[in-house]
Amino acid sequence: MEWTERAVQTLQRLWLEGVPAREIGQRLGGISRNAVIGKAHRLGLSKQSSATEAVAVPALVGTADLTDRMCRWPIGHPGDQDFRFCGAPKIAGRPYCAEHCSLAYRGKSDESG
Repeated sequence: MEWTERAVQTLQRLWLEGVPAREIGQRLGGISRNAVIGKAHRLGLSKQSSATEAVAVPALVGTADLTDRMCRWPIGHPGDQDFRFCGAPKIAGRPYCAEHCSLAYRGKSDESG
């Protein structure tokens, strides 16, 4: 299976919402549960938690409220009064949440050979 950028983004979103791997695979067109789990692992997504363990994503976070477990994706311009950070739970070993990692980290482009 070739993972398109859209499929990866869908996987990340559904995974973080706590959707079971089997259902994610079905929504992505019949991908196996194991393929979904393997891709999630390679993306650095943490183990899925139950809905009762889900952590609420805070509203945009200011510099003073930012913790080591929060996404550090900047929103706005650093000099502006309304400058904030995403604040969603970050992926282990990365400074950003799944959504922003998908924007920040890209595979080799076809042009690079």
